[in-house]
Amino acid sequence: MNVLLTNDDGIRARGLRALYAALMEAGHTVFVVAPMRQQSGVGHSLTVFEPVRAMVIEEPGFTGTGVFGTPTDCVKLALGRLLPQRPDLVMSGINAGANVGPDILYSGTVGAATEAAHEELPSMAVSHDSFSHNTGPDVDLMPQARHAVALASRINWAEVGRRRVINVNYPACPLEEARELRVCPQTSAVWKNVYLEREDPRGVPYWWLEGEIPMESIEPDSDKDLLNRGHITMTPLNFEFTDHRGMRALTKMGL
Repeated sequence: MNVLLTNDDGIRARGLRALYAALMEAGHTVFVVAPMRQQSGVGHSLTVFEPVRAMVIEEPGFTGTGVFGTPTDCVKLALGRLLPQRPDLVMSGINAGANVGPDILYSGTVGAATEAAHEELPSMAVSHDSFSHNTGPDVDLMPQARHAVALASRINWAEVGRRRVINVNYPACPLEEARELRVCPQTSAVWKNVYLEREDPRGVPYWWLEGEIPMESIEPDSDKDLLNRGHITMTPLNFEFTDHRGMRALTKMGL
């Protein structure tokens, strides 16, 4: 397959490099278009009031294009200008940190995959429930990357449906210790916002987000619950936001 690979952690992130190596190892042609800088939490945001610039990154065993923009910019620019042909698959990740429940709305990883899905392309977002990818000296994501690549090849994308993202999360343990893959819904639990207040060297206050999803609000057998229990999770996502129940209620009101 011809695969477009992107992420939100940046073109030098270990998760992206692991997916690149696994895709190449499996014999796929890989085009990397990924942010030059960390873009976690930007969701599906788009650059519109300044130019989008890019540069080619060539290193031993790796070639890609770094974009000074968001993950969505990367996918749009890749599909609109940079790629020589339309890809067969778009993969986004491997993200440092899980993308389950409410994270899906904030995630640049999922945002990039969503942009590809809107273009009617098979699209997979891949995340790992650990933030140590780019700091820990011994983090090896190749087992997860190989598993994700094999998983993408097993999916009958035509049966999945139009404009879907397959959202895959790996637990924070070696792959051989992970429990079996579970197809599951996302949790409806939301973050409890906790902001730590600190002062900069000039005495001016600032805040650092340290929120969490309360354990008691997580539905059993949802993505967050299963991931916490060590399972690999897979959730198909769609982004048709029309609330049909709300439409019926409003129509009954005569609106």
